[in-house]
Parts: sequence; structure tokens; C-alpha cells
Amino acid sequence: MNERIKELIVQSGNGQFHNDKCYPHIGSRTLEDWKKFAELIVQECLDACSRANEIRHFVPPTQQQVVLSCMREIEKHFGVE
Repeated sequence: MNERIKELIVQSGNGQFHNDKCYPHIGSRTLEDWKKFAELIVQECLDACSRANEIRHFVPPTQQQVVLSCMREIEKHFGVE
């Protein structure tokens, strides 16, 4: 699992990690905890797209180039292959 996702799980209150094993907070997870986790993921994606929107390779970049750059930035950020 990507280190950033682990950090977001902990930050949202949905679990802890020890020796790379996840220990979920079974009794304390609420809809608000999951909502917080989802919001953190979405914010990370928005930040990645914002960085991608700053591409300077193309003058001016096309919409497709910005979208593809955004996708690559999210993949890189979360370690998705």
C-alpha cells in the first residue's frame, strides 16, 4: 500500500499501522471517519491536478494534455501503476 494512503487512513481516524500491517479502528469508525478519508483522497487528487495544470511543455497546452498530465500526476502521487 502506498505510504501516502497509509498516512491518510491514520489522519482520517480509520486505523493505525505497525510493521506495515493495518490495524483498523473497528469500534470507532463512523461515517464521518470515512467521509474524512474520502475528502482527504479527493483533496490529494485536486492538488495533483493543480500541479499538473502548471505544465510548461506545451504552449498553450491542450485540454487533453492537461488531463493526461493530471492523470499521470495522480498515478505518480499514489504509486498506481
